[in-house]
Amino acid sequence: MPVDRTIRLWSVATLLAAAFALGGCSTQIADMPGFGLPADAPERPKEAGGYLPIHDLPPDRNEETMKPAELAKIQAELTAARDRQAAAATPPKPAKK
Repeated sequence: MPVDRTIRLWSVATLLAAAFALGGCSTQIADMPGFGLPADAPERPKEAGGYLPIHDLPPDRNEETMKPAELAKIQAELTAARDRQAAAATPPKPAKK
């Protein structure tokens, strides 16, 4: 094995080891005030958040559901808007000579 090849192999190995070592320290570097966080960033919480409450259900609503007449009116408005947009999106057909 030539000497140049050995030196190149060791230098690549050293660079990879340094990259892995610095990658492991990235969280600590990000917390340093001069490097990672901008001055106006909000403070991080001292404790990590717990698990989200997936089994808690929201409270029942006090409002009534939509009345059928109101629902029909909204559906008619949405249908009319859809038809207007479809008509505006289609290009006019060229006139035949």
